[in-house]
Amino acid sequence: MLIVFIRGMILYVLVIFAVRLMGKRQIGELSPSELVITILISNIATLAMEDISVPLLTGTVPILTLVCLDVLASYACLRSRKFRHLVSGKPKTVISDGVVDQKVLRTLRYTVDDLMSSLRSQGIFDITQVQYAVVETTGAVSALLKPDYLPLTPKTRASPDPAADPPQAVISDGDYIEPSEKSGLKEKELLAELRRKNLGVGDVFLCTVDSSGNITVIPKQKGD
Repeated sequence: MLIVFIRGMILYVLVIFAVRLMGKRQIGELSPSELVITILISNIATLAMEDISVPLLTGTVPILTLVCLDVLASYACLRSRKFRHLVSGKPKTVISDGVVDQKVLRTLRYTVDDLMSSLRSQGIFDITQVQYAVVETTGAVSALLKPDYLPLTPKTRASPDPAADPPQAVISDGDYIEPSEKSGLKEKELLAELRRKNLGVGDVFLCTVDSSGNITVIPKQKGD
């Protein structure tokens, strides 16, 4: 019995250490790869804890291996946008300009009930009040209400904004992203704006363009 207790304590500390290395996220915020590794770690730890005939090293080595793989994958995702999309997928816009994109919903195998349930969890019970909504890589839905339904602030009271989708990222961590046709932004116009700021695409941390064509550029910090 004492051996079982000691093994349990060691595996408990090891799993806590592994989860801390993977980052501080809730279950609903895990990417597909992180969720798989979390399930595998729990199964390996359970097997090593229940069966004392299994050497403790046989349980700890796979756990540490999976954690190392996750850390390496996280680093690769940080350095490569393509690899990040390959591992975690990309957010999908399901509502734009107040119109539900039914084709994207079918691609995601997302039902109307799923969408309405996610909106209700944010206190939105009328889908016609939504200006823009995105299904994140975790499966959660992020929604932007139309101006008429947003909380009243001194700014919106003085000069209410017209209904418009949020700004779209066109450069992310030095990688150019083809903007949607709705933005009306051409690559030549973007490059010309960057030249005026003495920047290249690789020098930009984030660049967005709104529905009015206004470009916002955040350069990379020196040393990045």
